[in-house]
Amino acid sequence: MTGLDEQLPHTMAFPHALGTGLIVQSALDMGMSIDVPPVLRDDDANVGSRANTNVSNPVTPGNSAFFGTDDADDRILLYDAIDILIDTYESALSRFRPDSPVSRMRGAEHGGTFVFPDWCGPLFDLYDRLFEATGGAIDPCVGEDLIRLGYDSSYSFTVSPDAIEPGKDGDSDKLGTPDASGNPAALSVSAYGQSVTWHLGAIHGRATWETDVERHGTTLVTRRPVALDFGACGKGYLVDLIAGMLREHTDAYVIDAGGDLLIRTVGYASNGHMTTCDVAGTPATHDEPAATTVTIALEDPADPSRAAGTATMSNDAFCASAPSRRHWGEAAGHQLHHLLNAIDGLPVDDVAATWVAVRPDHRFPTATADGLATATADGLATALFITPAEQLRHHFDFQCAILNADRTAAQSPDFPGGFFMH
Repeated sequence: MTGLDEQLPHTMAFPHALGTGLIVQSALDMGMSIDVPPVLRDDDANVGSRANTNVSNPVTPGNSAFFGTDDADDRILLYDAIDILIDTYESALSRFRPDSPVSRMRGAEHGGTFVFPDWCGPLFDLYDRLFEATGGAIDPCVGEDLIRLGYDSSYSFTVSPDAIEPGKDGDSDKLGTPDASGNPAALSVSAYGQSVTWHLGAIHGRATWETDVERHGTTLVTRRPVALDFGACGKGYLVDLIAGMLREHTDAYVIDAGGDLLIRTVGYASNGHMTTCDVAGTPATHDEPAATTVTIALEDPADPSRAAGTATMSNDAFCASAPSRRHWGEAAGHQLHHLLNAIDGLPVDDVAATWVAVRPDHRFPTATADGLATATADGLATALFITPAEQLRHHFDFQCAILNADRTAAQSPDFPGGFFMH
């Protein structure tokens, strides 16, 4: 058996992707010339501005980063194809891009009709399933709550005054006063009082995916401003789209989008020839392969320099979620972070971290080679903060581990790893 670095010697880094960066490790050189992938030929894919795209060394006719459905002879470097896909993805789905349909939706006073690329269809379908599985606790319309809690496009990290009403025992003069560290979001219980009223979530009239967004394929129709946030599944789905591109040229790769992983490794058969595992984990040849596994540290949310456990896998999607790396203060006794229950719009405070493993599966029609494995794992890692694993298993096939805020832990019987016992 050979080491993973020897099997996958080439690394491509995209440091600005989705705010966390993205790394692709494979046997493919970044300077490899490929046919323009179908996802970049989508007539509707050129959404918004492509001003940030930098095609480093294009080999396409006309030196263009735009591709029509009829340009059959177009070629492009592999690195540039992924880079353009990332920019196309953010141009369509990021609420932090002012040119995106998502941003235009929030600014449409009376709503409107918003056309998204065809490749958004499987992502929207997944959100339909997550909305149903969680009873509305996972909802892309949670973007409005995130914005009002301070996670807005300008990263103000300041709670909107209309998001919370001080109780009678509070001191309204202290609202908006920074704490000792200068953090304007860290508003104390003494400022708000003990009997505050939050004006967030679906229960207070915020738009919902089910009732306020009308879907016609990948065209969304609204009748009032709607703020979408696809963060629950977004990084994972981008990984799946990139995997679909890579699968045209290789069966082995590791894609890491800020801890959201898709792993397909190569083993060696008993006859010495290279072999891979198919989507069911079965060797692609009849020879017995030497499995190549990847060991992943389960980061301790209380101390990112330490591991709370490990997981080991070779052909899986693996995603983690925790508020520890994306939080910005406190308001009325609530730690402010990005993992919200969309029903009440508030950050979840009883779960510290989740980890989810999903085996790629073709049972659901998708636009990607490995299905929605990474997007599903990504979404479930978020859903486990607000929905019991037993309930989610009625809708999805997955394995998970959960670390609660009180340091108790649980994992499913077939989770490919475990916690360190102290």
